[in-house]
Amino acid sequence: GEIQLLAEECESNSSVYAKYRFLVCDNGMGMSADFKNTIFDAFTRAENSLTNKIQGTGLGMAITKNLVDLMGGTIDVESEPGQGSCFEVFMDLKIAEERSVSPDSQAETEEQDGNILKGMRFLCAEDNELNAEILTELLKIEGAECTICENGQRVLETFEQSVPGDYDMILMDIQMPVMNGYEATKAIRRSSHELAKTIPIIAMTANAFSEDIQHSLTAGMNAHISKPVDMKTLEKTIRSIKSGGGGGTETQVIAQ
Repeated sequence: GEIQLLAEECESNSSVYAKYRFLVCDNGMGMSADFKNTIFDAFTRAENSLTNKIQGTGLGMAITKNLVDLMGGTIDVESEPGQGSCFEVFMDLKIAEERSVSPDSQAETEEQDGNILKGMRFLCAEDNELNAEILTELLKIEGAECTICENGQRVLETFEQSVPGDYDMILMDIQMPVMNGYEATKAIRRSSHELAKTIPIIAMTANAFSEDIQHSLTAGMNAHISKPVDMKTLEKTIRSIKSGGGGGTETQVIAQ
């Protein structure tokens, strides 16, 4: 069998964004019409004698759909049993600006525009398996690593068992079973770990109201970002924390 990848630029009336079309096609086993309608749902896998022998969670296409949605694109699939499948993605990508900078400011600009996430190690509290998979993939794309914990109690235990250097930062979901994000943060700040008072903790929640932000800061977190996590917002928040910012008005502006 074979897999073909086609990327082409489409006509666009915008002078800021270029429209691209990506096709990923194979001549494999294909899929039924019924399964095609559910392929982007989480934990969905075709059931037959071949696929049953292959391990998988059924999250791959759900993650792909979420990533495409986060980038403002669309994804569709055409397939017939025994004839293969073809996935089509349309995406608007921002056109790079031509800039002329002096040699003296070149290094400073590159440092500011550099990927601050690359090489970072995150301890993440996220009880939703799909959200955890997406967060892991997004961070991996940026060159970062993460350890996922399914509840606040687990993230507390993992942090207490770590040594300085294992983790640079904690991403803390708020709504979790066993121990929520606020309780876990307070427990981490009270722990005897060497970095208990200093490791940055960023709240992740679907609620971005001022009282939620204030509650996060009161619990001992450094900043608050909305879910689903946007990598550019996370990068800005991390830059703010590393430059001495974090809690307060600046963080609220970033989060909103």
